[in-house]
Amino acid sequence: MPRHALEVADIFRSHGPAYRRANSGHVSLSQLKVMSAIETCRTEALGGHVAACTKCQHQHIAYNSCKNRHCPKCQGPAARDWMAARAEDLLPVEYFHLVFTLPAEIARIAYWNKRAVYGLLFKASAETVMTIAADPKRLGARIGMTSVLHTWGSAMTHHPHIHMIVPGGGLSPGGSSWVACKPGFFLPVRVLSRLFRRLLLEGLMELHRTGQLAFFGDLTGLADVAAFAGYLDPLRKTEWVVYAKPPFGGPEAVLAYLSRYTHRVAISNHRLISADTDSVTFRWKDYRVKSGERMKVMRLNTHEFIRRFLIHVLPDGFHRIRHYGLLASAARKANISKIRALLGEKEKRQDDAPAAEIVPLALREPCPCCGGPMRIIETFRRGEVPRSRAPPRKQAA
Repeated sequence: MPRHALEVADIFRSHGPAYRRANSGHVSLSQLKVMSAIETCRTEALGGHVAACTKCQHQHIAYNSCKNRHCPKCQGPAARDWMAARAEDLLPVEYFHLVFTLPAEIARIAYWNKRAVYGLLFKASAETVMTIAADPKRLGARIGMTSVLHTWGSAMTHHPHIHMIVPGGGLSPGGSSWVACKPGFFLPVRVLSRLFRRLLLEGLMELHRTGQLAFFGDLTGLADVAAFAGYLDPLRKTEWVVYAKPPFGGPEAVLAYLSRYTHRVAISNHRLISADTDSVTFRWKDYRVKSGERMKVMRLNTHEFIRRFLIHVLPDGFHRIRHYGLLASAARKANISKIRALLGEKEKRQDDAPAAEIVPLALREPCPCCGGPMRIIETFRRGEVPRSRAPPRKQAA
């Protein structure tokens, strides 16, 4: 796998120690673990293997990945494997993409209460769509969806939102038929927005009542229930951001989308331009620009860049990809099989799954010299020196 000229790992290795010293006591254990994982990813610190080409004499050492879900280098292989596993779940129907965004005032509360508020964001958005879809005046069906949490904007600012992928239809209340939505239209966005607003505000009040929210800085006064209710009151009258993108072109387009979104991190290595002791420069997309060039260049203080990256570290054990309704794990296979039968589609076999052939992660890349397949001839643990001592890669002329 080709290495980017500049990586987040390089920034962490060079400037992470100074950042940790300057912010001692203010960096969580989870954030420290992420920094350490990214710094050691694909280095001798994690051990690795020696790969040899089956056609030519080329050999090289490949170091192990950290497999941390926040590491930019580890997400491509993870996304491919996850996507291959999900391919068999795709249905021959239209798919829709919905986005649910927290208002800035609530995002400030979520900043200090990630597990509670992000969990509520998942729950409220899923309940909103399932409730409206079940309404006989709308779709009148039981539906399913896959939800993915993103917590960042393009400039790595705190911007929590849910990307939701929904099949365009569902099972009738008795489960005897498939109810399809109107072509190109799923559910009314304004109706979704208002129910989402109500459910999330009610959920926040419940979290406050049960002592699950903490407040710091200029928000400490919100610990008082009356002050908290007053803080939320203006949000009951504003329009919340819920929007639906045009339907996908087909199941294969859904897979392509999921491969881009499910395993994203706050910033990918290819967006980095330069870094030194004082600043980090990277490309970002300005979504406020309605026409013209959206791609811009931003320069941040190096410590501010690291801080912004770390605010998107999720709580330990918190799932950022979740399935609901008909696609919930417990009954997903049975529901999909039933829907396929109702749609007159034959049951998919494993070898029918599109794209993404599942091959061993370490051997996914071909020989850099002749393109032949690579095989592992030796593995070694951290701290060990490979006996094969593979020669260095040949440099291009």
